[in-house]
Parts: sequence; structure tokens; C-alpha cells
Amino acid sequence: MWFFDSPHVVFGEDALSYLAQLSGRLAFIVTDANLARLGLLQRVQDQLAAAGIDSAVFDQIEPEPSLQTVKHCAAQMIERQPDWIIGLGGGSCLDAAKAAWLLYERPDVDPAAINPFDHFGLRARARLITIPTTSGTGSEATWYVVLTDTDEQRKLGMGNRELLPDLTIVDPQFVMKLPPSLTADTGLDALTHAIEGYCSGWHNDFSDGLCLQAARLIFRYLPRAFQDGSDREAREHLHNAATLAGLGFGNSQATLAHAMGHALGAEFGVPHGRAVALFLPYTIEFSANAGGSRYFEIAQALGLPAADDRQGAASLVAAIRELQAALRHPPSLRELGIERAAFDRVLAELVTKTETDTQIVTSPRLPDTDEVRRLFEYAYDGRSVDF
Repeated sequence: MWFFDSPHVVFGEDALSYLAQLSGRLAFIVTDANLARLGLLQRVQDQLAAAGIDSAVFDQIEPEPSLQTVKHCAAQMIERQPDWIIGLGGGSCLDAAKAAWLLYERPDVDPAAINPFDHFGLRARARLITIPTTSGTGSEATWYVVLTDTDEQRKLGMGNRELLPDLTIVDPQFVMKLPPSLTADTGLDALTHAIEGYCSGWHNDFSDGLCLQAARLIFRYLPRAFQDGSDREAREHLHNAATLAGLGFGNSQATLAHAMGHALGAEFGVPHGRAVALFLPYTIEFSANAGGSRYFEIAQALGLPAADDRQGAASLVAAIRELQAALRHPPSLRELGIERAAFDRVLAELVTKTETDTQIVTSPRLPDTDEVRRLFEYAYDGRSVDF
């Protein structure tokens, strides 16, 4: 038995205006200072005001949200007692909003202990709205949370179905001014979600179609959005694709590239999307070398040569590398700018963190310790995986 979870999604032109139809007393908006400076926060507050809802703001979320910041945010929620929580921003703000919301409802819970099996009784005080301002993380459509424990220098991957947002606003107006580098990082993050969600050991009929359609849209529209950020058609389809990928992998799980990317991000502070996308071609090659993967089905959906699994996987890797090159995405850890001495110094820790990451469990091919180490070494040098 499995489940398909989805928030109520409002998408397309002027989707934000749906907020004016809500009923409530106070909305607590979790965001970052940059979005406030760009005026995106004010657009949300204007719609809330039209609904007669006051708003409070916490705008201190950092790029990789920390457990410590989330606790501070939750303390302010407890003080203000909102009946709506709104996460506004990229995945960092959305994840922070989810975690802070749980601590607002249940201040007795240790956030590191959040798991899919416990019942927390959320929604006794508030409901959750997510408004993504990047096209990639998929956090607006999932019940997962990734935080950084700055005291222990590790990433915490947590989740519970109760953390699924009640309402998601997917409005392209929020991504029209994304810079090319952020467009690339988040778009490749969405592509990684789509591919890993389709090939996950927990893939299913409900998630498969979403992942394939997301992959098609990303390959078609991400280069256009990168080249011309004002291309509204490309922005809208890419924004929709990110949420489709979120719904897809959110109901099937990510795999090895995410486990490795989480480890790299914790050690070197590499942005999440850049990290997981860098490892994607290597993990596809590793999984395909064992046979029996589903990469040829993705290649077929994309119109790539795919007479069998091996050719399909090779075609898909080639297409990903071509897309990464067009987006000026670093193909190796060396080209990412990581010094060899620094890499060697933390390699054992990278392996340990990968092996203990929740996303490794559903990988189509489960690596042993030596294979994880070799994958990192191959990704550092930029070598095709031959084992």
C-alpha cells in the first residue's frame, strides 16, 4: 500500500490573487531579506490585506536554513499566534516554514526527531501555504524538510505527511527576475528530482507520469529561461515543471545523487541544486552499469536513442551533460573549485554522510562503502563511471 499526497495547487497567471479569497486573522510569512527588498513580500501582503488578514514577517532565513534559525522563527510564531503560515521563497524558506510551523504547533518536539511514522496533530493552530520564488526545489509540493545543524555541521533530512502544505501558489510572476545562475541551479535541481523520482525503488504509476512530463518540460524550457529571463512562456512552463517534479519525487523519493549532494553541501556549502545535479550523471552511470534500470524509458520519452537500457542511459547522460554545459554548470568537483587537499581531507566524512542519508535507501543500485568513495573520486576528476 502506498499514498499519493498533494497540496491544493493554484497555478498560472495571477495565481497569487487567490490569497484574497482566504479567511483568517493573521498570516505569519517566513522569507528572506532579499525577497522583501525586491518587493515580492509586499505583493503577498497586499493580497492578504485584500482578504482582511494582517501579516507578520520573519525574514531572516539563510540560504541553507539552520536548525537554530528555525527555532528562533518558531518562537516568534508562538508569540504572534497566527492562523496561517506562509513560506515565501526558494526551498530554504519553504523548508524553514514547514519546520517552524511544526514547532509552533508542537514546541515539545525535537525537530531532529521528525519522522514519517509519528502523529503530531498539526493544524490545531494554523495551516500552511507555500509560494515558491524559484523553479526547482519542489519543496512547495512535498512533506520533506532539509535543515543544517550548524553546531554539528551536518544536514538533517526529515519528513512527515502532516508537513504537506495545504495550499501552493505557483505564479510565474515570482520567477521573472531570477538571475541565470539561480535559474540553472534550481532548474537542474528539478531535473534531478524528475529523473531520480522516476528511477527510485519506490516509483509508482502515480509519480511516473509527473516525473516524465517534468523532465520533458525542463529540457525544453530551461535553456530558454536561462538565455532570456524575460521569456514568460519558458518561465511559466519551467515553474510548473518544478512543482510537477516535486509532486513526482515527493511521492516516490529521490536517490543517490541527493544523498551525495546533501553530504557535499554540508561539508563545502555548495548550493543544493548545484550539488545534486553535479552528481546526477555519475550516479546514472553507476546504476546503469548494473543493468535493469529505467533510464532508457526516460530517454525514449525525450526522443533520445534508446534501443536498450545501456544505450538509453548513455543517451540520457550525454543529454544531461550537454544541458549542463549550456547552463555553464560545473561538470566535476575540481571545476566546482574544490581544492584536492580539502577534498581528500573530508572524503571519509563525505562517504559516511552519504551512507547515512535517507535518500540512499531508494537508489536503483545501492553502493557499498568503497563504491561511494570511488563515486566521489570519479566526480572530483570528471571521469565516466566504469564500475
